Amino acid sequence: MRANSLAFRLVVGAAMWIAAAIVAGGIVLSAVFRDHVERSFDTQLLVYLDVLVSVTEVDDRGHVVIMRPLGDPRYEQPYSGWYWQISSISGPMLRSRSLWDQALTPDFGLIRDSAATSYRMQGAQSRHLRIVGRDVSIPGIVSSLQFAVTGDRAAIEVEIQNFNTTLAWSLGLFGCGLVLAVFIQVRFGLLPLRRISRALSAIRSGRKSRLAGQFPSEIEPLASEINTLLEHNEEVLERARTHVGNLAHALKTPISILANESESGKGSLAEKVDKQTGIMRRYVDHYLSQARTAASSSVLGARTEVLPVIEDLRRTLKHIHAERSIELEVRGDPGTSFRGERHDLEEMLGNLIDNACKWARARTWITMGMEGADLKIVIEDDGPGLAPEKHGEVFNRGHRLDEATPGSGLGLAIVRDTAGLYGGDIALCESDFGGLKVVLTLPAAEKREAQEAGKESTEEDPVT
Repeated sequence: MRANSLAFRLVVGAAMWIAAAIVAGGIVLSAVFRDHVERSFDTQLLVYLDVLVSVTEVDDRGHVVIMRPLGDPRYEQPYSGWYWQISSISGPMLRSRSLWDQALTPDFGLIRDSAATSYRMQGAQSRHLRIVGRDVSIPGIVSSLQFAVTGDRAAIEVEIQNFNTTLAWSLGLFGCGLVLAVFIQVRFGLLPLRRISRALSAIRSGRKSRLAGQFPSEIEPLASEINTLLEHNEEVLERARTHVGNLAHALKTPISILANESESGKGSLAEKVDKQTGIMRRYVDHYLSQARTAASSSVLGARTEVLPVIEDLRRTLKHIHAERSIELEVRGDPGTSFRGERHDLEEMLGNLIDNACKWARARTWITMGMEGADLKIVIEDDGPGLAPEKHGEVFNRGHRLDEATPGSGLGLAIVRDTAGLYGGDIALCESDFGGLKVVLTLPAAEKREAQEAGKESTEEDPVT
């Protein structure tokens, strides 16, 4: 999943919201639990406070006495944090054994009327205490007494800490589960877009001509617009081909008339007309071919197997050069295909192989294969070769290095222009066999095995 992908943005955005919600929820739950624990703790202390009040009496001598213990051994254990104390305005009167030689110093200002009040305070040995107190009037005592009962907050702090730890692990796992669920949902929800991507790849490689299948209602308009665009593109290209054909017919007819008239005539004027009509015919053929190629290179889905084209050209050229007994050897991967129109491949290879046969002494080699996403076709001969400083000149239109050899001088220029329209290239170098080596690079189409696998994958993928 790439950082700039739609899936990455959706998952990261959802993860951020989930993390924020979980943190906020964890804080709220922890606060609610803390309040609940403190209330429960205060309720327990209030019970001890009521028991303390109930067991407090005044004896015959007017002294405040405790009739019986509270029943919790922690009030007997020194410095346990669980204390009770009865105080008057003048100071402590009675206190639990757990206080030992210490005394509680509650804020009597918070103990008013007869209501129980709870708050935090610092106790003996720096213990953090939770204290509840009440101002109680006892018969036989002129002024009211302050009853206070404390409990060690360490007990509730441990309980709260355990809860927070469990809460953190639980919410963490819950958040990871939600993020995983969002990831799965996003991947599943974006399956139709990946299907469109594969379908477009199938159209470009020639497996299909349209986006086929059922798509979700949100994607259906996009698929429909793409199909409409493909149909419009085909219509425009078909009209362009028709206009090119009409133009070819309109130009070739008068040129043919001029050529016929010049052949029947005599003199320097007839020779000039014949020469110029020949030049006109070559350039018309060249630029009409370029126009057809420009239209063909824009067609999506064009695919041509290379081996059948080479075999057809080999049979034709062996017949043309039969008197020289030129051998044409074909090597390489027979499954390679060109992503383009057949007649363009025929024109490029026809020019190159014909040139190789013209200059070869006895043999020409044709090697085809894949190199990444490119199709490489190498044509070599055992002829005299070509000096490196002449490699650039042969691509000039109408330029011929040897006037004795038949040709128009446009062949290599046509091959270079046609290959360039397809995003390809042509290069010349010295062959290991002594002659010239021509390397033609063109866009490759997928092999049949990959196409069938891609087709099955596309058909099996869910789209809704």
